[in-house]
Amino acid sequence: MLNNKEKQKLRKIAQGQRALFQIGKDNISDNLIKTISDSLEAHELVKISLLKTASIAVREAAYDIAAATHSEIVMIIGRTMVLYRRSKKNLMEL
Repeated sequence: MLNNKEKQKLRKIAQGQRALFQIGKDNISDNLIKTISDSLEAHELVKISLLKTASIAVREAAYDIAAATHSEIVMIIGRTMVLYRRSKKNLMEL
């Protein structure tokens, strides 16, 4: 579980990044979950945007993806979410 200081640092890092994934009208699929999980292992911090064509709410999508990938929600702003999961190999300094 991340504390507020760690979340603040991760928000600062995520601010300069572009969204790696976009969720559209197909919503959340098993393939998307696997791809996001692999990306979390490689990068630890993943930014995802929800397109207007998606039929799922941003918070609902964030909670579903976080639960499926065993990650934590760092922030949700507008239609963008940032997830974090500590990597087993590539460790980011917090």
